[in-house]
Amino acid sequence: WLAREGPARRPSYRAGLLRQVVRSYELEGLEEDIPWSRDFAPYFVLPASVQRMVQHTFCELLNNAVDHSEGTSVTVSLRQTPSHVQLLVSDDGRGVFDKIHEAFALDDPTLAMLELSKGKLTSQPKRHTGRGLFFTSKLADIFDLHANEVAFQRRDWDAGGWLPGRAMKRRGTSIFAAIALDTRRTLEATLQAYSHDGAGFGFERTVVPLRLITSSLAGLESRAQARRVAARLHQFRRAEVDFNGVAHIGHGFADELFRVLARQDSISELVPINMSPAVAAMIDSVRSGAAA
Repeated sequence: WLAREGPARRPSYRAGLLRQVVRSYELEGLEEDIPWSRDFAPYFVLPASVQRMVQHTFCELLNNAVDHSEGTSVTVSLRQTPSHVQLLVSDDGRGVFDKIHEAFALDDPTLAMLELSKGKLTSQPKRHTGRGLFFTSKLADIFDLHANEVAFQRRDWDAGGWLPGRAMKRRGTSIFAAIALDTRRTLEATLQAYSHDGAGFGFERTVVPLRLITSSLAGLESRAQARRVAARLHQFRRAEVDFNGVAHIGHGFADELFRVLARQDSISELVPINMSPAVAAMIDSVRSGAAA
C-alpha cells in the first residue's frame, strides 16, 4: 500500500506501513530460504529483532510443509500492519494430525496437540528434532494451527497455553502466526527460556498445559490420563505440569503422575505449577505417602 504525502495538487507517494506479499510454490524441490530472501524480505521494513523471529518462523513452517505435508503446493502470505506482522502458511497435504496418527497411533487430535505442545515430537527423528513448531508457537503473540477439520490456538497473554479453536474447512495444514512489532521478545531469549539453566540453547525444559485435555464434562481423574501426560517427559531434564485453569484433580491421577511414574521414569524434575489450593493439597497428599 502507498502512503500519500505533500500538498493536494502535487502529492508524492512512498511505501506505507501496510504491506502484503502472497506467493504459491510447488513443494517438490522447494528450498525454504529462497522464497524468504527473494520474494518476501525485500518488501518489509521490520525491527531487527522482529525480522529475525519472522525469518525463523517463516523458514521453519515452510520447511515443515516441504518435509512433512506430503502435499504438492504451499501458499505463503506475509502482511505488515501498523502494529503486527502476520504470517500464514497453508499446504495441500494430508494434515498434521493425520500424520501424527499414522506415526504415533494418536487418533485423538487433542492428545496429538498435547504431544506437540511438549515439543520434541517428530515423525522423522533422523532429520528433525521436533523443535520447529514448538518454538515458532512461542515466538508469536497469536498462533493458530488448523488441520484435519480441527484447530488449536495459543495466545501469548493467556498463561494457560493451548486451547481448541474454530477449524477451517480445507485440505492440508494452515498455520497463522502474528508478532507485535513492539514486542520485547527475542529469538535468543525464547530459545534459552527452555534450556535447563535459562542460559544455554539446549531444549531441556518443557511445560505441559493440562487445560488442553480438560473440559466441563471431563476432568483429570484417571491413571490413564496421568500416563498420557507423562508420555515422553523423560526426554527433558525438567517438566513443568501446568494446572492453570484446572480446579480439581482426582487421587488416581495425582498418585499415578507424582508418585508411581515419578519413581519409574527418568524425569530429573517433575514440577507442578499454577495449582489451585485443592490441586496442591492432593499432590501433597500423594507425595507425602511416597515419602512415608
